[in-house]
Amino acid sequence: MLQPPHSSLQVAAVPPQRVPVRDRDQEAPWHTEAVCRRDEAGLFFAPSKEPTAARLSREEAAKRVCARCPVMVECREHALLQPEPYGVWGGLTAAERRVVLARRRRRDLELKKAARAAGTIAAAG
Repeated sequence: MLQPPHSSLQVAAVPPQRVPVRDRDQEAPWHTEAVCRRDEAGLFFAPSKEPTAARLSREEAAKRVCARCPVMVECREHALLQPEPYGVWGGLTAAERRVVLARRRRRDLELKKAARAAGTIAAAG
């Protein structure tokens, strides 16, 4: 019977304790605290021609690592602002990051439309 990749990875049952960004040492870059620095890099990036089942299993294992990381939010924002086209960053896959970016763009457009409409109403009133 085949074992899924990274099946030996154990996840702590204790919820992660995230320190607010402002309480961290602002001199050190966020990635120095990243949990993934101690894990296998291959967990976060797909090998070429990876079968779908193996990719999904690997991505879930990577997300479990991200879930216990104290800098997950900073990592996610980095990947969204760069934008990072590959790998799991901040608990999101590349496809999930594309969805988040599309939603942000849509929200920004809606806010701009609402602001213009409010300006038009105020000018007419």
